[in-house]
Amino acid sequence: MPERAPSSLLKKALERRELTLMLLLMVLLVPITIRSPQFLSGENINRILNDMAILSIVAIGEFLVILSNGIDLSVGSIIAFTGMACGMINESYASVPPFVLLLVGMGIGLLMGLFNGVLVAYGKIPPIITTLGTVNIYRGLTFLLSKGTWVTAHEMSPSYIGFPRTTFLGISYLLWIAFVVIAVFYYFSRFTRTGREVYAIGGNPTAAKFVGVNENRVRVVVFLISGTLCGLAGALWTARYASAVNEMATGFEMQAVAACVLGGVNFSGGAGGIIGVVLGTLFLGVVTNALPVVYLSVFWQTFVQGLIILVALALNTLSDQRKSAKLLAQRRG
Repeated sequence: MPERAPSSLLKKALERRELTLMLLLMVLLVPITIRSPQFLSGENINRILNDMAILSIVAIGEFLVILSNGIDLSVGSIIAFTGMACGMINESYASVPPFVLLLVGMGIGLLMGLFNGVLVAYGKIPPIITTLGTVNIYRGLTFLLSKGTWVTAHEMSPSYIGFPRTTFLGISYLLWIAFVVIAVFYYFSRFTRTGREVYAIGGNPTAAKFVGVNENRVRVVVFLISGTLCGLAGALWTARYASAVNEMATGFEMQAVAACVLGGVNFSGGAGGIIGVVLGTLFLGVVTNALPVVYLSVFWQTFVQGLIILVALALNTLSDQRKSAKLLAQRRG
């Protein structure tokens, strides 16, 4: 029995998606750094982290929706509308401070997320159908708002464009905002009643109702949070990339879903964690930045991301099947 203890501990450790992702990252970095030693330079690591900061913010909102056994496909369109709105406000009123534009973006995103949540919770429309509709509604509103025009860098104020790049203690404001979002929603998901209720309705909505969980309220809350974080991401996106275009963040929902699935979030809801989502985001960032290093065309990125989602979903399904088989064996025993 004692001889089996180390292997048993290793098996349990490898079952945790966070550790598995960390091991995969280390394995992935070996051939990349052999080909390009500069890949692990401080400058490049900082660039990867800043590139993935916005995705991590959006992925956390998506995580909460998936955790409740839903999905939000409208995140890219919310980013586009809020980013365009903030860019146009900055163009017309350059004196408005950047942090006010962030609040404006969050407020607009909150309303859009609230609309999604009300349709799902009280309209009883499945989340995938609701957000398939609003993804086009919100993208259409972006074109209507801008009348098909762009807001370019020379039309924006230097303070707004420079905001994400401004540093405090050597870390950009963009990364600080991402850190704060991660910390707040880690606490929310683990240590608040509403956070536990999100897990409950995702895992077993019938049982959750019996213990007094208000499913409608929780579903509105998760979409509201997702919309608010997308609004924040939209304001940051326009500032970071110094432009507001109608097609911004097209397909970004797939990257957010990929980060969640890679991080071990159960697509049926009820299981997953913020740390796994952050590691999933980091994994995607390393893969995306590694493609040019290994001389693969940028056109392969979508293919690679799709393949990653399929593999991660397959691993999640196999893990769920093993757990179900183990529970069934225990009950029979």
